[in-house]
Amino acid sequence: MKDDFPLLKKWYEISDWLMDRAEKFPKIVRFTFSNRIVNLTLNILEKITQAVYEEKRLAILQKISSDIEKLRILIRLAKDRHYLSISQYKFISQEINEAGKMLGGWIKSEKKKVIK
Repeated sequence: MKDDFPLLKKWYEISDWLMDRAEKFPKIVRFTFSNRIVNLTLNILEKITQAVYEEKRLAILQKISSDIEKLRILIRLAKDRHYLSISQYKFISQEINEAGKMLGGWIKSEKKKVIK
């Protein structure tokens, strides 16, 4: 993993955590709702990896931002449906918010490059 990109490392850890929890969702939603969370999480991980290696990153980073917002909504719904405990929800929300701040800084940096 590229050490220059802490967001990649952070999102890898988030993905690992969410995959563990999604496996424990009730069977009735495991192949619909939990798969949606896992797939979105992995798509974000793939896009972050892609952004690491692309020269023109801004569009990819903005798509990641949109996907993170979608994931936040799904995570909140998982909490409201009691698939995640309050403490799990607080933990993963803080982690996702931290990743969002990292992404925001990266987007800001890329926008400066575009202006130059």
